[in-house]
Amino acid sequence: MKKISLLIAAAFIFVAGVFAQGKPDALKEWRNGNYKRAIEICESELEANPRNLDSYVVLCWSLVDNKQYAEAEKKAIAARKISSDDVRLIEILGEAKFYLDKNSEALTMFQMYIARTQENNASRLGKVYYFTGEIYIRQAKYEHADISLSMAVRLEPSMSSWWSRLGYAREMARDYTAAIAAYDRALEQNPGLADATRGKDRCKSHL
Repeated sequence: MKKISLLIAAAFIFVAGVFAQGKPDALKEWRNGNYKRAIEICESELEANPRNLDSYVVLCWSLVDNKQYAEAEKKAIAARKISSDDVRLIEILGEAKFYLDKNSEALTMFQMYIARTQENNASRLGKVYYFTGEIYIRQAKYEHADISLSMAVRLEPSMSSWWSRLGYAREMARDYTAAIAAYDRALEQNPGLADATRGKDRCKSHL
């Protein structure tokens, strides 16, 4: 009898494992760049459980990466009605608003995200500082942009395009020596980065 029970238990575990392996994984699809498939899976999960925050988060990430910014904004707003304090939703809503050129609203979301997270547990903090810097550039607040972009490259120093944008912010603030230093860091990582090359040449002409 004991052997039969063990066999039944083993069979149950095997069947459960088979079903688990066959279950669609939205997060995996998103990480692999299959954004449309991830969206489909998340939408199906939300039909089954409309309060599944993880499904909302992956859905919004996928919508942004698929350049469906208005839909991402809409879904993130809906998800925050379930949990307004979820920092993942705060960040993704800011990102969606950034791409929709809703600069003031995006900045509010990013500042909220920064205030509620710490460097050691916020994987998207560098990106948030980068977006914040870009908003300040749009607003011609170049010293503010310098501060935000400096934080971004401190957190993720291998992002050559971010170093170039830091150089541009400093250039616009007429801090040409510091701008050249940032452009040089960009070119060290990516010698073919045309924006950094042109920016450095412009700055050198002012010295």
